[in-house]
Amino acid sequence: MDSPPSEGETSTSQGELSPSRTVSRSSMMESIRSYGLSRLAGIKIDTDELRRRLLMPQYLRLAMLDSITKKDVDGGDQHFPSSGSADVPCPESPMIVFINPRSGGRNGPVLKERLQKLISEEQVLDLDDVKPHEFVRYGLACIEKWANDGDFCAKEIRQNIRIVVAGGDGTVGWVLGCLGELNQNGREPVPPVAIIPLGTGNDLSRSFGWGGSYPFTWKSGIKRTLHRASVGPVSNLDSWHVVVQVPGGEVADPPHSLKAAEECSLDKTLEIEGDLPDKVNFYEGVFYNYFSIGMDAKVAYGFHHFRNEKPHLAQGPLANKIIYSGYSCSQGWFLTTCTSDPSLRGLKNILKMHVKKVNSTEWEQIPVPKRYLSNVRAVVALNLHNYGSGRNPWGNLKPKYLEKRGFVEARSDDGLLEIFGLKEGWHASFVMTELISAKHIAQAASIRMELRGGEWKEAFMQMDGEPWKQPICNDYSTFVEINRVPFQSVMVNGE
Repeated sequence: MDSPPSEGETSTSQGELSPSRTVSRSSMMESIRSYGLSRLAGIKIDTDELRRRLLMPQYLRLAMLDSITKKDVDGGDQHFPSSGSADVPCPESPMIVFINPRSGGRNGPVLKERLQKLISEEQVLDLDDVKPHEFVRYGLACIEKWANDGDFCAKEIRQNIRIVVAGGDGTVGWVLGCLGELNQNGREPVPPVAIIPLGTGNDLSRSFGWGGSYPFTWKSGIKRTLHRASVGPVSNLDSWHVVVQVPGGEVADPPHSLKAAEECSLDKTLEIEGDLPDKVNFYEGVFYNYFSIGMDAKVAYGFHHFRNEKPHLAQGPLANKIIYSGYSCSQGWFLTTCTSDPSLRGLKNILKMHVKKVNSTEWEQIPVPKRYLSNVRAVVALNLHNYGSGRNPWGNLKPKYLEKRGFVEARSDDGLLEIFGLKEGWHASFVMTELISAKHIAQAASIRMELRGGEWKEAFMQMDGEPWKQPICNDYSTFVEINRVPFQSVMVNGE
């Protein structure tokens, strides 16, 4: 996989690489096409009809918002009609929109205003003011309460409600994680989620047909988006639980997606070799697209810190990508072979990996990887087809190659992660332009990574674009274990 694919390796649907992937396009038309709205371009969406299908009755909107504000399921009781709601018209596809006003450069507030005019202020929730878990625990619970008490409209709305998330992949993951509480507590059905892509990479959005950017200049785009979100078919998405076991110390500056956990444990069917420290700390989190360790996470870490320190320079996806590219060059990915000690070039010096393969309950140690060990500088466990702003590093593999390697066709709901490696920057560049595929390591239903420092003092990791610096030592190992969450998220397809 270090040269252009040959027979039995990567192909497009026609069996060959398509040069059109690298052809530049008009930004406006590309935005429309990638957003999955081109098929709706000739369809006129009536504003009043759309609003009728999405707008919840006023008493339910106010009751929901009061319950959230007061953090009390009973906080909106005064709004419910004493005569019941049998005569109140119920929307066919009631909708709640979460919007991250900090995403999308300067366009976030403008989009928020458009959405509120089209639906209602109460159904468009600013994430600076209302957190997703507050909606789940109080707002949605308020509707459930009245549905259980016999309110017909509340029952219909709870059954048919859909969620739209306007933000980047991190925002979408945040909302999906909070909706996961519904599965854990038996509060079904879980509302399906559609996406308005406002982030930099937008890989979750691309994977479900919502594209890589939102066409702000297309005035009718928001109506078409809400229409598609209300009628689009749904599909399932796996999510993955990560446990990090740290000897003694703590994770320095953990990301939003990684939380300290008092009670956690690793799979006891795989014994830990060597001594254990007297004290260990646990952290846990969930990802939907990818987990990675190595140079790509180091680049992301540098970019995030730069953006936090100088937010005025990171105003939108294009500026972010330029800054990100600069960090890729400055962090040593391209010059490592010339400038670094050979013992520090690759992950093989610090990383040991075990996996459970397809339909297997046994752990198996996997080399990282068999060839060119010293040059592999990033290992990625990928759940979706899209990584790094829409690239497909795993590739579209031919059946003969899948059979030879013992792989199956990758899907977002197959209970498997695709594990691949990236070498130095030039290899990563060719992979990201899809001239070659990445180094295929394994497909796995569970993964355990063991890190021990040697001359390394720290490793960089990231989940769905949220990076952190992980201290490691030579005396005791740090472990990362990844297992599938039992419940799947429900996504609306925008294609």
